[in-house]
Amino acid sequence: MNKEIRIKAIALDDEPIALDIIKRFAAQVPFIQLEQAFHSAKTANKYLQENEVHLLFLDVRMPDISGIDFYKTMEVKPMVIFSTAYPDYALEGFELEALDYLLKPYSFDRFEKACQRAKEILELKGVLDKDQTIYVKDGYKLIKVNLDEVGYIEAVGNYIRFHLPDQEVLARMTIKEFLQENAEHNFIQIHRSFIVNRSHIEKLDRQNLWVFQQELPIGASYAKSVKEVIIP
Repeated sequence: MNKEIRIKAIALDDEPIALDIIKRFAAQVPFIQLEQAFHSAKTANKYLQENEVHLLFLDVRMPDISGIDFYKTMEVKPMVIFSTAYPDYALEGFELEALDYLLKPYSFDRFEKACQRAKEILELKGVLDKDQTIYVKDGYKLIKVNLDEVGYIEAVGNYIRFHLPDQEVLARMTIKEFLQENAEHNFIQIHRSFIVNRSHIEKLDRQNLWVFQQELPIGASYAKSVKEVIIP
């Protein structure tokens, strides 16, 4: 089971070839999710105002506005990686606390290094902790599971079954292994055979609680800790 870390990124460059290079390079970096690529600062700005963006790949010299001036005017500033064929702007870019400055034409290795730096900083800031998507192996398939949507997890022999609103996913691992790998998430063990997502608990009484309208038992040895966590 592997967590999927995704950095939501967009690119702004007036040169189609430059945008194609960013698209091609971004597709080769597993944790970069290039949401959109823009030729126009106006349309990029509208997107930035309406969507969450972690990282902006930004050209410096554009016909309607310089990338540096564009970034200065932004109210909410994602991390930025400037790119240009002109090295003269590097100092000003770094004064804006740019994450990196890619001098065209740059290699994939140089691009990947800048992206890795973005990932490290976002992880330190806790920004990427919200992304709780994992891949679990089901036979020969890898199935994508969003942990926020999981209501409860059930032990089934040497497997666990993820119960989601619209599907069930079986994975070969134990409840103990799952909790060790996801200690920071919102799950609590209520029984030797069940762990639940606290966000999806609908009600509880002395011996049971309900998730997705399903009644689940609270084990005697877990009862005290469950009540303390759910009703502090």
